[in-house]
Formats: sequence, C-alpha cells, structure tokens
Amino acid sequence: MISQRILRLFALFLSIQTVTVIKAQTENNAAPAMMKAVRIHAFGGLNALKYEDVPIPQSQEDEILIRVIAAGVNPFDADLREGYDKRLPLPITLGLDVSGVVEKTGTKITRFKNGDAVYAFLNYKEEGGYAQFAIAKENWAAPKPKTLTHQEAAAIPLAASTAWLALVETAKLGSGQTVLIHGGSGGVGSLAIQIAKARGAKVIATASTSNQELLRPIWRRSDNRLHENEV
Repeated sequence: MISQRILRLFALFLSIQTVTVIKAQTENNAAPAMMKAVRIHAFGGLNALKYEDVPIPQSQEDEILIRVIAAGVNPFDADLREGYDKRLPLPITLGLDVSGVVEKTGTKITRFKNGDAVYAFLNYKEEGGYAQFAIAKENWAAPKPKTLTHQEAAAIPLAASTAWLALVETAKLGSGQTVLIHGGSGGVGSLAIQIAKARGAKVIATASTSNQELLRPIWRRSDNRLHENEV
C-alpha cells in the first residue's frame, strides 16, 4: 500500500509541474520584448526610413498599449521626416494615426480593457504608430466604430481632429450658418463636410473635376442637396 508520505510527495511534484507549465505558457503568450518599427535616425527623404527591431514601448498609468493593426499615413508625417520640427528626439518612430487592439492598460485607465478595438491620435513628439505596438493617452483614443475596418479607422484621427478644431473649437460653427470648404474631397475636407452638416450648417464645398464623384455619397447620406455649382 502506498504510504501517505509518498502520495504527498507525488501531489507536490504534480503541483510544481503544473506551475512550471502555466508559467511557460504565460511567457509564451506575453507580448514580445521587441517589435518591428519604421524609424528615422536623421531627417531626409524616403531613404531616411529604416525598418528595424526596437523595444516595445512601456505604457504609463494613464496610457494604453495598442497592438497596431493599421497605421495612417499623412502629409505631416513626410514633413516631420524632412525636418519640420528639428527638435524631435532622434531616432524616432513616425505615425500619428493608429487602429488596433488594446494590449495593456495603465492603472488609471477606466474606459478601455485588454482586447478592445480602438483608434487613436498619437503625439508626434513621442514614438509613433509605424510599429507593431504604440502608446496612446486614454483621452486621445476612442472605441473603433464597428462599421469601419481598422484600415478605414486609421485614416480618421488626425484629419478629423483638424476639421473639428477648425469648425467647432475655433469657428464655433452652428445651425443656420453657412460654411465654404475648399478641397472637400480630401481627408480633412470630407470629414469637415460631415461635421458641418451634423451641426446643422449649410455646406458649400469645392473639389477638382476628377474628385467630384467622391463627394456625392456624403451628400446622399444627409438631408442637403448637392448642386453641381457647389462642387
């Protein structure tokens, strides 16, 4: 008959093996210590972009770590790469817009949890979104609309913020007012049209002949009527 001591030793052995397996699985499932990123070490043209391995950024208590699925590319990114702000600390990862999934949350985060699909606007003076992971402040991120793909969502943050700042926070646009939006088929312009319409304003927009058809779906989704002389 097996003694109680042998049974206890066997049970202890099993518990040690279980803890070892769980620890190994946890380590294997954890985010890798390194990631791929597109960075610049000096200002310049496209040749300044370098694809390399860098440490995954560490989120602070008021930040979220996002596993990037899509990153937006804006003209301002090219400006930064060419030296628009030479105070940028180099090397640095560019990219202001991302869409992805929350990988980790800081201790003060209340709006998001791991696994949430989000899109976010990043601080250009810090590490950006041309990477597998990116850091965002909680109030600079929002739940990704279910109707948008990650690729579509990643095109919104900078352009939408620019349009909102101009129309709402600066111009105080409201119902009954009329606004003229040049470049209505562009990223900022197309979002500005929708923001202005949502606030009850009459919108007149311009666009080159080749891009006029891009504006028609925006008008069809509103009560306003699109006239040829308004495009």
